Amino acid sequence: MKVVVQRVSKASVTINSECVAAISEGMLILLGIENEDASDDIKWLSNKIVNLRIFSDDENVMNRSLKDTNGDAIVVSQFTLHASTKKGNRPSYIKAAKPDVAIPLYKAFVKQLESDLGKQVQTGSFGADMKVELLNDGPVTIIFDTKNKV
Repeated sequence: MKVVVQRVSKASVTINSECVAAISEGMLILLGIENEDASDDIKWLSNKIVNLRIFSDDENVMNRSLKDTNGDAIVVSQFTLHASTKKGNRPSYIKAAKPDVAIPLYKAFVKQLESDLGKQVQTGSFGADMKVELLNDGPVTIIFDTKNKV
């Protein structure tokens, strides 16, 4: 799994002119799934994200996590994170998992994140044409790849 985590002051997801998710302070999480991903990737990734200390404490030092701040999260599926651009100018998405593999893992990731945070996590809609708006705070952007856990 590849993930781009962005610390946001606000973020939203709109589908067909309807806002389906909106948060204030928290994280926008773009999630890319490939065929080799499994449940141990989900647990590791969720734990890393909820405990990632990228929010400022009282001394303006990034020392607080999403869990510490009781911040919100939006998870958006993003197969393009697995784009290969080695050949030509058109990206190849051969590494991205097909929906029959990706959807159950996406749902399991959201469920695990909710469990680890102790609150509901908002989402986009898997496979939909989404308009994602965000105000990146910092900017702070962190990239995780479960193939590089150590």
